[in-house]
Amino acid sequence: MLYVNVLLTVQDPSNIETVKDLLLEAAKLSRAEPGCARFDVYHSTADESVFLLNEHWDSQEALDGHRKGVPYTQIYQPRVMPLVVRVGHPSKLL
Repeated sequence: MLYVNVLLTVQDPSNIETVKDLLLEAAKLSRAEPGCARFDVYHSTADESVFLLNEHWDSQEALDGHRKGVPYTQIYQPRVMPLVVRVGHPSKLL
């Protein structure tokens, strides 16, 4: 199992709702992808410009496939990434 946590900070507060809607759309599609065990989107209550993605993938192949799929290539990469500062945290479960 691979665990990926991604911290996203929206650069312009006027884009927060747009980013939220795009992340929810991408998450819904990602959950249906082969090898996706979990894909959650969290919105910080301490700082409304911050989102956290928590992803669980069955294998590296599943994660690689996700990065070639519609949610990543048509929503996340072209429409979300230009609006945020992204810090990825591949993780291990303790």
